[in-house]
Amino acid sequence: MSTDNDKAETPTLDDSQTPAPEVVSGAAEMAEERPAEPETATQDTVEPEAEAQEETASEDEVNVKFADLGLDEKLLKGILDAGYDTPTPIQAKAIPEALQGRDVLGIAQTGTGKTAAFTIPMIHRLSRGRARARMPRSLVLAPTRELAAQVSESFEKYGKYHKLSMALLIGGVSFKDQEMALTRGVDVLIATPGRLLDHFERGKLLLTGLEVMVVDEADRMLDMGFIPDIERIFNLTPFTRQTLFFSATMPPEITRLTQAFLSAPARIEVSRPAQTAETIRQLQVVLPKGDDRLKRATLRQVIDTAEGLKNGIIFCNRKKNVDIVAKSLQKYGYDARPIHGDLAQAFRMETLQKFRDGELKLLVASDVAARGLDIPEVSHVFNYDVPVNADDYVHRIGRTGRAGRKGTAVMLVTGGDDKQFRAVLKTTGMEEIEELDLKEFFEGYKEEDRPQRGSRSGGRGERSDRGERSERGRGRGRGRRDDGPAMTHADDVKGFGDHVPDFMKVA
Repeated sequence: MSTDNDKAETPTLDDSQTPAPEVVSGAAEMAEERPAEPETATQDTVEPEAEAQEETASEDEVNVKFADLGLDEKLLKGILDAGYDTPTPIQAKAIPEALQGRDVLGIAQTGTGKTAAFTIPMIHRLSRGRARARMPRSLVLAPTRELAAQVSESFEKYGKYHKLSMALLIGGVSFKDQEMALTRGVDVLIATPGRLLDHFERGKLLLTGLEVMVVDEADRMLDMGFIPDIERIFNLTPFTRQTLFFSATMPPEITRLTQAFLSAPARIEVSRPAQTAETIRQLQVVLPKGDDRLKRATLRQVIDTAEGLKNGIIFCNRKKNVDIVAKSLQKYGYDARPIHGDLAQAFRMETLQKFRDGELKLLVASDVAARGLDIPEVSHVFNYDVPVNADDYVHRIGRTGRAGRKGTAVMLVTGGDDKQFRAVLKTTGMEEIEELDLKEFFEGYKEEDRPQRGSRSGGRGERSDRGERSERGRGRGRGRRDDGPAMTHADDVKGFGDHVPDFMKVA
């Protein structure tokens, strides 16, 4: 049962913390892509007036203890064993509402303790009753395999004195083993939307006996195209179920979903999603547009000169860039590995474990990992690309500077990033981001590292500065490859996926 990190003084429980002094929790979330048939919501909607009444949850300082929340003794013992006695604000507000059986709409980002905010009341409720074959008593939907695994760890930790049965339905795992668990009956079913519907369509489970349904990271599910799946799953569940719904942001589509499927929810918002920790030093490096070679060289310089670099996460906007940047760093001797949704599950889990154990220094990640990574001590975050969504900037740099520790976040900004950069400033409420002085590096790079123009080789007059483009272009037009670089096993690659072909020379 994976938990979360929080502030130092009194032990509190949040998404970035694990028990006793420090423990690792969570992982990178890789999308389990699955096309879904759009379906329309059929359940009654919440009246606007009723919803407005639920938006008044107080933001006052929370002084309660877990012992004050009315939890059963076994559950309270599990929480105390994990090293916590004080709930975080989201937990202090959501747990009492959930214990009363109310629907809860929690607006909270990673690191606030939201995982325990729904696992703890679920364990309390499910401690009474028995599971039936193929009819789970509760369901937790998570956008990625790793986040689903994180939730399962949370149940195991706090529910260790309860005999609750649990099944995890995620991709990359045998259907047969999952079917056996469903047949025995489970109290807690944790799943990604695609794999859950796969089992439903095979006739291996029914959702008509569901008592509690949780949707975690709803806005990330929207980004990944899972909303039609979520609507379909809601329509397979009984109207009498309790719904606990969590999202870092509330775009219109998510608001529509909550109005359709939640009944007079207690709306709890603990902080603005745009807030960044004061313990994070934020820096920017300004670059010209379109010079990828310079951009990668600049990233290496930033890494080389980073003060107190213990480990770091490098975020890219596209999976293709993740592969290119990781390969470039490896070429120059850096201890780096990529992680994104197209990579094999075993490779991703191995990479994350190495990073958590300190055996890997640099993790190059796609945005989907920003929500799932939950590693207590990350000294640096490098934004190789300015995020398209300004809220993702907050989630990215939130991987560092946790639990009162100092962290550093550096963003590479090119001439084409002006719109996104201004959105970041607006979202975070900052007037400007401090610029990192790399003047000497840029002057040296222009003189020494750039390919020289005008140099020609061979009878065809190839220019040496054409680099990657000229190498890819050689041999085209005559159906020949003997005058270009050897392509070996990359010849048959139809799409990059997680493989960077040999002909792609990166620097």
